[in-house]
Amino acid sequence: MEGALMFLPLYLLFFHKIYATELDIISNSRFLTDGDTLVSATGVFELGFFRPGSSENRYLGIWYKKISLKTVVWVANRNDPLAPSSSNMLKISDTGTLVLFNNINGIVWSSNTTSSQNPTAKLLDNGNLVVNEKNSENVIWQCFDHPTDTYIPGMKYGRDLLTGKEWSLSSWKSTQDPARGEFSWSLDTSSYPQNLLKQGEVVKFRWPLSSIRFDRDSLLNRNISFTQNNESIMAFSYNLDNSSAVWRFTLNPLGEVERWVWVEEDKKWQLLMVLPKDICDTYNMCNGYGSCSVATFQTCACLDETRFMPRNQKSWEIAVWSGGCVKRTPLDCKSGTDGFIKYSNLKLPDAQISWFNRSMSRKECEAECLKNCTCMAYANTDIRFEGSGCLLWFNELLDIREIPESNGGQDIFVRIASSDLVVDKKGGANIKIILIVLFLGCLLLGFSATWFWFARTKRNGSEQMEEGKLLINVSEFQEDAMELPLFSFSTIANATARFSPENKLGEGGFGSVYKGLLEDRLEIAVKRLSKTSSQGLDEFKNEVICISKLQHRNLVKLLGCCIHGDEKLLIYEYMPNGSLDSFLFDRTQSLLLDWTKRLSIIKGIARGLLYLHQDSRLRIIHRDLKASNVLLDKDMNPKISDFGMARSFRGNETQAKTKRVVGTYGYMSPEYALNGLFSIKSDVFSFGVLVLEIVSGKRNWGFIHPEHDNNLIGHAWSLYNEGRSMELVDERLAESCHPSEVIRSIKVGLLCVQQNAADRPNMSSVILMLGGEGSLSQPKPPAFFLGRELLVAAFPSRTYPDGSINNLTITEVDGR
Repeated sequence: MEGALMFLPLYLLFFHKIYATELDIISNSRFLTDGDTLVSATGVFELGFFRPGSSENRYLGIWYKKISLKTVVWVANRNDPLAPSSSNMLKISDTGTLVLFNNINGIVWSSNTTSSQNPTAKLLDNGNLVVNEKNSENVIWQCFDHPTDTYIPGMKYGRDLLTGKEWSLSSWKSTQDPARGEFSWSLDTSSYPQNLLKQGEVVKFRWPLSSIRFDRDSLLNRNISFTQNNESIMAFSYNLDNSSAVWRFTLNPLGEVERWVWVEEDKKWQLLMVLPKDICDTYNMCNGYGSCSVATFQTCACLDETRFMPRNQKSWEIAVWSGGCVKRTPLDCKSGTDGFIKYSNLKLPDAQISWFNRSMSRKECEAECLKNCTCMAYANTDIRFEGSGCLLWFNELLDIREIPESNGGQDIFVRIASSDLVVDKKGGANIKIILIVLFLGCLLLGFSATWFWFARTKRNGSEQMEEGKLLINVSEFQEDAMELPLFSFSTIANATARFSPENKLGEGGFGSVYKGLLEDRLEIAVKRLSKTSSQGLDEFKNEVICISKLQHRNLVKLLGCCIHGDEKLLIYEYMPNGSLDSFLFDRTQSLLLDWTKRLSIIKGIARGLLYLHQDSRLRIIHRDLKASNVLLDKDMNPKISDFGMARSFRGNETQAKTKRVVGTYGYMSPEYALNGLFSIKSDVFSFGVLVLEIVSGKRNWGFIHPEHDNNLIGHAWSLYNEGRSMELVDERLAESCHPSEVIRSIKVGLLCVQQNAADRPNMSSVILMLGGEGSLSQPKPPAFFLGRELLVAAFPSRTYPDGSINNLTITEVDGR
């Protein structure tokens, strides 16, 4: 390709412009240098050189010209950055090749096209950079054939089966580096088409291709088309009737597919959708014939318990679902008596081993499946009207989840042995009677046990009252406790070597935590609640009610519980790397936390909090977020733990007040510490403290600067005001940190610890800011501690009257 430079006059390689120009075309006599831009006809899009974030590298890209927040939608030389130079240049050769080069690196990118008709390049108003032959609309190359991380209206998404051309998305490596990252979003056409999100070659998320797309109410659903030309091209394209609407799909560096719309009034991008969105979007979460649901405590369940059972019952009971489910009765294909049971409102299974015909009726589809002994299920490919088309599965049904019909759930007909069909048709009434009797019996037993426990607790004087009401509703506790897998005390005692001191992981006001190993070699963490501490009883009830309802990758998972006499045990997944504080505040261990890991931990904690505050079925306020309550799995992914002090809100509730303040000094918001008022903004304050600790490697509580006696918050605020924020950074991060990311994180932390709760951002805004989306507002003065006294200098006395906080409960730092 080096010979291609011969077409360029030598003086162009050393040409220096002293002004910037807006071009309308690029030709063999009109070229684009660093500082120039190519603008579409009505000024919607712009092409030019840019640098992402604080990076010094230069890239050729396309962005929205009319949007105030610079948003890049395509990058030419994503894997080959240029250094800042006035000799950076884009030109088109006489043979029709777009060439990006400079006099140091030579050619770094080209379009690899050929034409002899004096071609020109121009940028269209839909954002497509095209190369046309002179005086012709014949397109010989276009950037829409080479998407990067962003999809905009007019692009294709899919594959040409004859040429192998693929239109797919690939993530940036980071917000500072547009090089091809590890995630991809593509249309798998190896069998029935389906969308796959991959990390390398590993499928992380899958969405089936059907007539229901993303969500039914979406404006996109009325403007989406699927193209299939002679079975050779399978591709989507999106167009909007309302041309004033500006939207885009993006695959971010974390492996999330996002849909954004520009809100001109607010001058910001509004996030409309994120995939994957919850734990059930994890690929093949429940394995064969297992169905995932976020609406129930038990994340995975067999399609139905009368016809399917867990492959490994013991593992299933402790929430290890990798074995999936199997049919209770084997199929008898030779007899021809097998039939089908309909299961509704499901995400259709993985179609990698499938067959389809778009013209068959449902009856024809069923008959086709019965002809083949390896056919396990069928469904319509088009569910509109009465349904049509046929899709057959020839393996175990994998990657199923429950989805309401309004959000894209479909019907599937699963092949079942004839004996199980008889049970359904003739024995249904008897089964229902049996189930009702069992349910009433369990309900009565559960009520009796709960009443006995409650009466005993009351007699012991450990009943906790708040504002004249029970802290935890007894019936709600009963319901959740019955949903949890129950472990026998002997099982847990054996797993922990009878709670041997050698297995002790940590201790706090609630009791102790032990490492355990079950018979199937599953490692667990066992929280043994104190028999005498009222805090231990509260913690047990809170954990069961709150965390048993929660499923998120950044929350620790509760596997079950055990109640045996005075013993109350909670069983969790084991986190081999322990708690964040054991790394963060240890001079040796902290060396393992470079800046990339620390930023990843910050973002993971933020996602967990967002789920608690916004996306979970209950709005949960943690009330004790701190470094020791963030656990790290084997890959150093953070998981929020210890929900013993959490409170849940229902409906439109947003805040509450308590006379009994619980939490940890240094992490509590001022309105909570002084006045007992807590809300989601209380957790935001704690998160802000945690961000500053992660950046600095120093604790907020106990840190006193020798010059001004401020704690960490006060010290960070002083440095920020003096423009010296980088001095806050842990000295061990000197070689690994990215200054722009660090300064942004510090600023986000200061925004979160502002003394007025109303000024603090919510967690959805925090996540956007950490991801580099948009400009950050200037933080106002924080609430911080001076020595051991709380300073809230600007609080009006009518809001925070003088008073005692003698009811404050300070929890100990509890290792894991």
